[in-house]
Amino acid sequence: MSFFIFHRLCLNMNLVKIKADNSKIYARAVVFGLKKEMALLDIYTFPDPILRQQAAAVTVFDQELDETAQSMLETMYVSSGIGLAAIQAGILKKIIVIDLNSGEEEISHREPHVFINPKIVKKSGNTVSEEGCLSVIEFRAEVERAEKITVEFQDVTGNAQKMDAEDMMAICLQHEIDHLNGILFIDHLPLLKQKMVKKRLTKLAKAEA
Repeated sequence: MSFFIFHRLCLNMNLVKIKADNSKIYARAVVFGLKKEMALLDIYTFPDPILRQQAAAVTVFDQELDETAQSMLETMYVSSGIGLAAIQAGILKKIIVIDLNSGEEEISHREPHVFINPKIVKKSGNTVSEEGCLSVIEFRAEVERAEKITVEFQDVTGNAQKMDAEDMMAICLQHEIDHLNGILFIDHLPLLKQKMVKKRLTKLAKAEA
């Protein structure tokens, strides 16, 4: 299927070891048949200002891009998330990864997707669902999104792709594409609630610093 633009991890990457080295964490993996250490990325959390920056379009499609996407996927899995935008890891590029089956212990059951330079070109319907975020700790809220969307993007080799998404995939795509534009899901809350939530999250972040 055309929207599976990233090989399943059971073919590309078999995670066999995680180790600490000089305060960094690496995932020992087999990538395209070659042993390689994929660094797990730090995830920035609210109110870090990097989350408000605009991501830049990807113009070079090379091995480094592919490895960045794979590191993002591994970071997402380890963090028990279903989506991650590069900007959440301090990488100001238009890259997002999604796997709605992220919680599957059996790697062959996962369905990782990588979207480069994603752009929503069509929306329809409305739906409300509870959302959380790896960059917004210990908070979830109901957010209204489009029920169905069409997204144009490129795969890791630069080929143009298109996906018609609905339900959870549509919600997740909208959530992650927001990140690329410096928008968090809490920005969709009513203004008064936004202020209360942001104040509480800022206070919590300071307490944990």
